Amino acid sequence: MKRIVLCLAAVAAFSGLAGSSEQAQAGDPYAVTQVWNHNFAQTRAWHSNYYYAPYGQPTAMVVPPTAHLRQTYSWGVSQNTNHPIYHQYGRNASTPGAAAPGRFRATPNWPSHTDQFGLNYVRAPW
Repeated sequence: MKRIVLCLAAVAAFSGLAGSSEQAQAGDPYAVTQVWNHNFAQTRAWHSNYYYAPYGQPTAMVVPPTAHLRQTYSWGVSQNTNHPIYHQYGRNASTPGAAAPGRFRATPNWPSHTDQFGLNYVRAPW
């Protein structure tokens, strides 16, 4: 008798779970994150103070528009951190060579941080 009651309880619980059609959703209904990113990008440069050696100027590394964080690494005392990717270029982005030459520092002979390589993450527009 206990087995029958236990089986009926299991079937009832399973049918209750299978019948629910609601799904959990996480979102930003007011697009607050997009507003923060836009405001931050309007007041700060997209590049670092170092240039990418092959091009002689800071270079954008295009990542998908769904990427939101970048990881930076530092040698020696641990300073490995995550930073948000704020900048997203538009389809009418300027052509290469927009920065004045001699304005940026070269990568040191012994770099101590990944920010010193001159590659900067920028989200794609699509």
